[in-house]
Order: sequence, then C-alpha cells, then structure tokens
Amino acid sequence: MSAKFKLSLSAIFVAGALSLSGCNSTTTTEKLTEKDAEVFLAEAEKQLQDLSVRSSRASWIYANFITEDTAALSAEVGREYTAALVALANEAAKFDDLELNYDNRRKLDKLKLNLTLPAPKDPQKTAELAKLSAELDGLYGKGKYCKNGTCMSLGDMTAKMATSRNYEELLDIWQGWREVSKPMRPLYTDLVSLANEGANELGYVDTGAMWRSKYDMPADDFAKELDRIWGQVKPLYNSLHCHVRAKLGEKYGEDKVPQDQPIPAHLLGNMWAQTWGNVYDLVAPENADPGYDLTKLLVENDYDAIKMTKGAEKFFTSMGFEPLPETFWTRSLFLKPQDRDVQCHASAWNLDNKDDLRIKMCIQQTGEEFSVIHHELGHNFYQRAYNKLPLYYQESANDGFHEAIGDTIALSVTPGYLKEIGLLEQVPDESKDIGLLMKMAMDKVAFIPFGLLVDQWRWKVYSGEISPEQYNQAWWELREKYQGVKAPVTRTENDFDPGAKYHVPGNVPYTRYFLAHILQFEFHKSLCEIAGSKEAIHRCSVYNSKEAGERLNTMLEMGSSRPWQEALETVTGNQQMDATAILDYFAPLQAYLDEQNKGRQCGW
Repeated sequence: MSAKFKLSLSAIFVAGALSLSGCNSTTTTEKLTEKDAEVFLAEAEKQLQDLSVRSSRASWIYANFITEDTAALSAEVGREYTAALVALANEAAKFDDLELNYDNRRKLDKLKLNLTLPAPKDPQKTAELAKLSAELDGLYGKGKYCKNGTCMSLGDMTAKMATSRNYEELLDIWQGWREVSKPMRPLYTDLVSLANEGANELGYVDTGAMWRSKYDMPADDFAKELDRIWGQVKPLYNSLHCHVRAKLGEKYGEDKVPQDQPIPAHLLGNMWAQTWGNVYDLVAPENADPGYDLTKLLVENDYDAIKMTKGAEKFFTSMGFEPLPETFWTRSLFLKPQDRDVQCHASAWNLDNKDDLRIKMCIQQTGEEFSVIHHELGHNFYQRAYNKLPLYYQESANDGFHEAIGDTIALSVTPGYLKEIGLLEQVPDESKDIGLLMKMAMDKVAFIPFGLLVDQWRWKVYSGEISPEQYNQAWWELREKYQGVKAPVTRTENDFDPGAKYHVPGNVPYTRYFLAHILQFEFHKSLCEIAGSKEAIHRCSVYNSKEAGERLNTMLEMGSSRPWQEALETVTGNQQMDATAILDYFAPLQAYLDEQNKGRQCGW
C-alpha cells in the first residue's frame, strides 16, 4: 500500500459533468427510451474524454510543481468535482426504471457509483457537504501535536513510532495525534446525514450500501463475503498475533503487554497498528538474515533510478507485454528535483486515457523502492491494457484489482528473479526464507483485519447501527474483535479515534485495500501454476513466462466491462475469491509460528 495510482475515472467523471446536466431534458420515466440513454451516454463520453485530459494535467502539474498557483488551479477542479458528479449521477438516475441492455445499464450505474459522497440535490445542502468535507480534510492535513513549545507533524510522529522503543514516548505520541481528530466528530455526524440524503435520492438505502453496490453483487451479500474471506486468513493472523504479543511482552514486560489480552495499539511501530513491519527487529527469527542485501546489490551494479525502472519494465516485456512508450521516459518524474517541491508519494498515471503513461516517484536506490517500481508499472500496464474500452470501463475490475496487480508483480521480485537478472550470484537456501516471510507477514498479513474493519465501522455508521453517541466505543470494539488490538489508555466519546486515520475524514473507501491484500496472493499462485513453476509459491517468479503474461493480459484488457467475478475467473478459474493462497504462501512461516507458540496462550 506504499503506492497509490491515479485512476482515470474519478477525474473523468468529475470534470465533465457540469456541462452534461442538460444533456437530456426529458424528465419523466414514461418518455425515456433506450435511445435517450444511448444519446446521453455518447454525449457524456465525448465531453468526458476532452475534460478528463484537462483535469489530469492540472493534477499532474500540481503534484510536480507545488505552488500556490498550481494548488489554486487544482482546487478549482476539485470544487467542480462534487457539483459535477452530482449532476451527472442524478441525470443517470433518471434511467433507473428503464429496461436497458447490459452495456447501457452498466455504464449508467458506473456514472452513479463513481460518486463517493453523494450530495443532495438541494444546492445549499450540496454546498454544506462540500464545506464539511473540506473542513475535515483540513483538520487532518494541518494536524500537529504540540508540547512544550515544540510541534510535531504526522510525518515526524510516524517516524518516531517506527523507531522508538520507549513505552511512555510512544504512548505520548499516540495520544497526541488523537487530539487532532476530536473536533471532527460533529462535522462527521453532519456529513453522514447529508451523504445519506444524497444516497437516498439516487435510490440507495444509505451511503454504505451505495459503496457496497459497486461490487457486482447485492450489497449485504458482499459484506458477508468479506467476512467469509477473513475467516480463511484468521488462523494465520492469530498465530502471528500470538508470537508478536509474546515478543512485545518480553520487550516491555507482561504487566504492560498481558499475554491473554489484545495488544496495546501504540507498540506495533505504526500510528494505527495497521502494519507491524517496523517492529520486525523485536520478533525476527534467529538466522533471519536473508543471505543478501538487495540495496547493496543495486548500488554495486550501478542500478540508478532509470536502470531500476528499465529493469522493472523488462519484467513485463519478458511476459510478452509491449515496452512502455518513449513518452513514458521523457515525461515521468523519477528523481526528487532540487529546485522545487513535489509530491514524492509513488503513483502511476495515464493522462490521456490512451498511451500517455507516467510514474511519479522520488526513487531511492533501495531494495524496497525496486519492488515499488514493479508495483507502479503494474498499474501502468493495466491502464494501457484497457485503454481501447469505452471510457466508462477504463478502470480495474473492482477497486481492489488495480492495487492487487501491482502487488502481484512485486511478489515475483524473489531471490530467483534477482539471480535471473544478474543481481544475485546464488539463491540462498530455503532456511533463509523464514526471515523474509516474517517481514512480509508483519506488513501484509497484519494489515488484513484493519483493511476490513475501517469500512465495517463506516458502513454501520451510515446505516445508523452505530449512532454518533457510540462512534468511539464501536471503533474500539471492532479493533479488538478483528485485530486483537486495544487502546492503551481509556478512551471516551469525547474522543473520535476513527478520525485519526486519513481515510475516514478524507472519505476514501477502504475495502479496496483489504481486497488487494487477498487478491495479490491468489493471482500470484494462479500465475505461478500457469507458468508451470515447480517451486514453493513464495519462491516462484513469473518472470519470462509468456503463458502467465497472456492470461494476465486477458484479464487486464477487460477493465471493468464485465463483473469482477468474470475477470477473476480468467486468471484463477474461479469466480469466488479464495484466501487459501495466502496460507500456502506463508506455510513455512505458519510451521515456524506453531513451533514458537507452543505453551503460549494464544487469542484474546
């Protein structure tokens, strides 16, 4: 999840909608025909194509040249976004009761469902929702923790959380950041109410049901499906939790980390306890050295930013994909400029919905960055694969797929792959794998329940199952239920701890990250089988496999034109997600954890 990409649709639909609200002046369902729907969709697509390029360029310029002027231009597009999306979604909703062919119905649904915060039709309420959204965003973005005249940004605190092993210092920072979210509660309560009103007007029970409706299955069935998948991963997570809790108990004392209770949330190396890789040093197995240092190998072999990116591109061409266009190399940002501020967060872009593919990264010569580049190019090759589809379908099969493809490719950056490309002379034997698997599990397996519970909380808030008076209590009940993590000090309803996680005040759906963590292992396992690999799944790389490349490309080319279940089936042969691939991948680690956990009381 270190890498985000710019998905074309969100920019596309926003930018064009203002001028589309009058596309179809017919207002009564009786008068509307399929032909009207087709005319509306065709006109919309034409204008969206032109406008999306403009908005994409504004976003790109702001991300690469951060000034007051570029911020103002980008914000201007942002202000158009909400009103535009509302206009377009309401126009599409007029065709709800009409029987339409598959494509027309799907395209109209895409227009409606691209609205994350559905504003009510009332202009005053739309303005109020936009204001609340901006205020929440601002509270988070400007958040600092000040003590004794010294202020720390979230970045400063995040770095401290990663490296400090001082119990009291970690507690202080953890509490300090959560002061930022307290004033958000009344704003968030009002935002939920307005968004639900907008969702009702579009024909959805509430905003959470609208979000779940994006997944090609009944909204309630989708929620049950997520819990089923979590049930498959839970035994592995519980084993990891048990071992990590025991090691934290050794470090901080069992009085601070009781061995039969959830883990205090401030001790896991991350502000939200969502990934645990930063405390790997406390739990690392003996002989954890993987037998090589990829960062050192990159330096020794003169892999600068361009050579690292060319190396990652070669991964895809080895699978039969066409090389990236020349403009990728002339227009991307690979290094942090010395003369200006840029957003260094890694991202992949397609600016014209055709071939203007780019990445934006401040590449550092590290092993982790080498994997991130593979991940980002996964987005670019996906973007190019679906660029011949109608604009409405130029996105991944569901929002978890885009992240999953990048991560799937990164899973193939194995010691065997590094030997194949000449970076490693000898592949270390399998005894070295436990350290690598533990490090990966501390990030990927540890994240899965958190990836699930953020939207579990939010959906219940939108449905009214969690009232504003229970926001914080319900948040910690879910944290304990799914993660086995607890607040280190008493929290009350004066606090608003969900708001301390960006995606809540930022209104960014979170289920995509849960899905990506499940799908990447499933894709990896299937592609390894297609490639005919005889190695253990965690040692397999699909580098050089034209068969795997062909099958993968078939899925990528579908974009979101068909239900995601059909896209999944093209690679895995199955229309239902299956998390057992994660268990297969981490099987050697599970055996190690079972051994370590003998005699320990696991669970909470």
